[in-house]
Amino acid sequence: MLYAVTLLLPLSAFVGNAPDAASASRVDQSGIAMSAVARNVNMGKLQAGYLFPEIGRRRTAYIEANPNTRPIISLGIGDTTLPVPEHILNGLKAGAAKLGTKEGYTGYGPEQGIAQLRSKIAKNLYDDKIDPSEVFVSDGSKCDIGRLQMMFGSSTKTAVQDPSYPVYVDTSVIMGQTGLMNQERKQYENIVYMPCNPGNNWFPDLKNTPRADIIYFCSPNNPTGAAASRAQLTELVNWANKMGSIIVFDAAYAPFIRSPDVPKSIFEIPGARTCSIEVNSFSKYAGFTGVRLGWTVVPKELTFADGSPVAADYNRIMCTAFNGASNIVQSGVLAALDPEGLAEIKALAEIKVMIDYYMENARILKETMLDIGMEVHGGDNAPYIFVGLKGQSSWDMFSKILSEAQVVTIPGAGFGPGGEGFLRLSAFAPRDSCIEACKRLRTVMKP
Repeated sequence: MLYAVTLLLPLSAFVGNAPDAASASRVDQSGIAMSAVARNVNMGKLQAGYLFPEIGRRRTAYIEANPNTRPIISLGIGDTTLPVPEHILNGLKAGAAKLGTKEGYTGYGPEQGIAQLRSKIAKNLYDDKIDPSEVFVSDGSKCDIGRLQMMFGSSTKTAVQDPSYPVYVDTSVIMGQTGLMNQERKQYENIVYMPCNPGNNWFPDLKNTPRADIIYFCSPNNPTGAAASRAQLTELVNWANKMGSIIVFDAAYAPFIRSPDVPKSIFEIPGARTCSIEVNSFSKYAGFTGVRLGWTVVPKELTFADGSPVAADYNRIMCTAFNGASNIVQSGVLAALDPEGLAEIKALAEIKVMIDYYMENARILKETMLDIGMEVHGGDNAPYIFVGLKGQSSWDMFSKILSEAQVVTIPGAGFGPGGEGFLRLSAFAPRDSCIEACKRLRTVMKP
């Protein structure tokens, strides 16, 4: 019974000092105990919830309030819907099966990714324009953006396209790089917002853009669908080298590029190796949104102001905050980069390739919006359609379409102040759902 008695002794019997009275008595209005740990002030700067969970919350609330509604169709989050092809799937299965054998079992792998995969990425996706040692394999480009922010720290100044993928801004806020949100402009202090809109062909006016340390640039762009030309990216690279800035180039939608004048990698541009990092992903390339695998390329020539290599610091971050991508998933990607896997990506669904399947959806959505008489952007080199709402509120239109058409879209305002007045449509729904959504949208969005 000694053990039971011990449990009843006060904590002060085991430590030198009991908690002070102020800490011990901290409770909320309901009488529930609270910790004495101060909240990270940067978390308090964030506005509402992260965009995509907020969309999910509103969808769920609508279904709960309307349990007998017809099925909801999602043209919202960019989540793939086609199944993983057989050869790539067999690669995943083989990777899992190895773990059940003494000879094939592997534990922790290299934090940077297995050497064979790094080599295949460099060869098959970059035509050996980069060295395998510059490739850092990960669990996704979104995670890599967070790790890059961890490396850059709180003293850097960030520039983003406006509108842009919200992760760039939110991670800057969390890292303490920003001031508070200016409620009038709907912009955070100490972030350089680079307006990208139909008036400047979705490319920032760099001559009149203040210098920033880190420039987040996504092409093809999420949410606008705009893809920067070779001339535009050359201007961006030259400007970054002149300013001593580092570009973080998000190429997650590069496989959707069709125009010959649109580079798929920033490293196609002369001078990029001294000013650029590239993040990329197999999420859209091989249908790995739920499987999770991405990579980041950090060139050897890229240095900080003191001359130290950026790659060395990023390697330290990966070794400290990451234990390496799943061995099973890496096995699947090795299969995806085999000739058979590449053929599957190019020949899925018999007639349509995987990428072309989604781009056909984009064509259907774009033509529908044009037929309705809307202002339409994107859809040619990206799986997103950015629809101008002729002055209407994007959140109001989101709510109208959800309640009247039972279709989920994404309000442009969720991507920054430059997105207000636009609606993003994703082309990743199954074909029949995409066609049905267009029928519903024609009724709800017609003038």
